[in-house]
Amino acid sequence: MTAADLIAFEREVARRYDAGEIHAPVHLSGNNEQQLIEIFDNISRDDLILSTWRNHYHALLHGLDPGELMRQILAGRSMYVNSVKPWFYASSIAGGILPIAVGLGMAIKRKGESRKVFVFCGDMTARMGVFHEAVIYSRNFDLPVTFVIEDNGKSVLTDSKRAWGETAKNHPAIWSWGNVLRYEYELSWPHHGTGKEQKAF
Repeated sequence: MTAADLIAFEREVARRYDAGEIHAPVHLSGNNEQQLIEIFDNISRDDLILSTWRNHYHALLHGLDPGELMRQILAGRSMYVNSVKPWFYASSIAGGILPIAVGLGMAIKRKGESRKVFVFCGDMTARMGVFHEAVIYSRNFDLPVTFVIEDNGKSVLTDSKRAWGETAKNHPAIWSWGNVLRYEYELSWPHHGTGKEQKAF
């Protein structure tokens, strides 16, 4: 899956959303194709991926069939994409997937499996208490869980750094821990939808 493939998929979702074919919210990705491709180069198809409401790129890069993904989106499940093979779970509850990731990591460790868990979240979720507890617990118990922060500098429409009184150099120290990955990007789409008036259902 190339960057061009990812971009083309989101543009098709946007076209169908604007045409009124999708009767539910969509949260599109953009401008983070290369960062994600590099991250998924180190993820096995047997690994477990947990994602957020902005999950299309994650699903595609983990090997979910584009046709199946589009079917779920058209069915109104853009924020709740799920798959067994490959294993993929997404939720729109901010921070809700973090303790699930910890539990999966514990199960994998107890079974002696070699699979890993990768859980994605935005920069605002990474400031929540549940994020810190999940990261600390996973680190203390040496669980095979990696937390990936997708930092677009926004919490919906609020500037995250300004809201938290931070600068580029004083992010939470936990973000630099070994079981946390973080990348910055500027989202090329609005927080929700396409920025155009959607046609009536």
